[in-house]
Amino acid sequence: MSATGDHPCLSCGACCASFRVDFSACEVDEHGGSVPAGLAVEVIGDTVRMRGTDHAPPRCAALTGRIGQRAACGIYEWRPSPCRAFAAGSDACGHARRRHGLPVLDDRACW
Repeated sequence: MSATGDHPCLSCGACCASFRVDFSACEVDEHGGSVPAGLAVEVIGDTVRMRGTDHAPPRCAALTGRIGQRAACGIYEWRPSPCRAFAAGSDACGHARRRHGLPVLDDRACW
């Protein structure tokens, strides 16, 4: 945690602006899930993608704030499974943070 007690993800957002986020259409609210349909675009078959994550550079449409300063997920409670599974301090987290010029978190920063 930071000196202010905030989780480091609250001042990061790098993961939301580094990767495509594909998931099952069953997770979209119009199919019984919780992800707002307006934030999902069809990929193929039963696979959808978070809007904005297929852009170059990617930036999830649900991301609010500024990367590396103050960032938040606008649909945190309703985010899809890949976002729920993403681990702060993981290798993928380090890759995303480096991509945005941020230092890699050490394991202690995530608790």
